[in-house]
Amino acid sequence: MERNEADERAPLIQNERNSSASSYTGDVQDSDVTQVTISPIGPDELPPPYTPSPHGGVPMVTCRVCKSMIDITGKKEQHVVKCNNCNEATPIKNAPPGKKYVRCPCNCLLICKATSQRIACPRPNCKRIINLAQSPITPPPSHVPGMCRISCGHCQRIFLFNTLNNALARCPHCRKVSTAGSEFARRRGFICLLLAMMFLVISLGVTVGTYKIAQRSGGMYVLYVGCFLVFAIFFIRSIYYFSMRISTVEGMA
Repeated sequence: MERNEADERAPLIQNERNSSASSYTGDVQDSDVTQVTISPIGPDELPPPYTPSPHGGVPMVTCRVCKSMIDITGKKEQHVVKCNNCNEATPIKNAPPGKKYVRCPCNCLLICKATSQRIACPRPNCKRIINLAQSPITPPPSHVPGMCRISCGHCQRIFLFNTLNNALARCPHCRKVSTAGSEFARRRGFICLLLAMMFLVISLGVTVGTYKIAQRSGGMYVLYVGCFLVFAIFFIRSIYYFSMRISTVEGMA
């Protein structure tokens, strides 16, 4: 066999706690061992960031080996988590830049260079040579007007968003809401502020114009509270839009 790349022997995610102790990279040296061909783990195969548990709302993900639920409380910033049932690693984030995940038939989770074509499983009882099949290429979607690449203002990861939707953008990675460019949030903020000022003027006018009636009829106070409450809602909403994180439009998809 020809040697494609130099050996790599490093933990799957260095300085990651609770990652699989048997997860290593390893490009192939000439060896007389079993060979298999498998596909790398693509982004579409990763579990969602977390699945809230029905019992207490504890963030959980499903182990990709034994299907047990893994508690990822305090671990959501890690790339992989270790299952306490089968002791195998499950990725919960995309591989670091320039890397890709591979699952050996022995269930060892490996990471290797994105350009690697063959790697070796480091487990002493396996030592398989893994030929990496080309990841299936998804044909680019037909052009959708307004579809852009957005860099999330919270986690800085890229996702697609249609800027013509006149809506706030929710990042599929961190699930947080931001505005795609500053124009949408600024426009909504000014509209809410204008409505808040309008209701403030109405509230003050109604209060001043009917205070004598209110002294005789306590029901007028309900009207006062309602008017000032609407003012407060629009004012708080305007602050929400003005202080919102801004996601950067990187370009057309």
